Amino acid sequence: MSDQPPPPDPQQSPSGEPYQQPYQPPYQQQPPAQQPSPYQQQPGYQPYQQQPGYQPYQQYGYVDPNARSRIAAGLLGIFLGSLGIHRFYLGYTGLGLTMLLITVLSLGFLSWAVAIWGLIEGILYLTDKTGSFSRDAKGVPLRD
Repeated sequence: MSDQPPPPDPQQSPSGEPYQQPYQPPYQQQPPAQQPSPYQQQPGYQPYQQQPGYQPYQQYGYVDPNARSRIAAGLLGIFLGSLGIHRFYLGYTGLGLTMLLITVLSLGFLSWAVAIWGLIEGILYLTDKTGSFSRDAKGVPLRD
């Protein structure tokens, strides 16, 4: 007979205890892969949302009926700019609150500076057609 120990069992650790199986999450069914359309398989295909010049709100002359008015924002900025009402109207509550607090907390002494700020913004809202003053806080273009 030989003096060598028997070969180790691959299902047991060196201490003789059985190995634990590693954790495997429960089976989850994967959704079926969507088959691309024949148009998507053509070379150079690009969805219309990714094409240059695509504007979701103004495509085909569509104007969002819930869009804020450019004229209302401009007139609010010109006449009530020292209170930041035009900023509240467009959804920029942080800047509107800042303008309001500067006017109120300074007891009106700095209202002239905030009024000039509001006047300039009011004019920009009335004249800017493509820049940052042509959209509200959500990014929706202002309607005329």
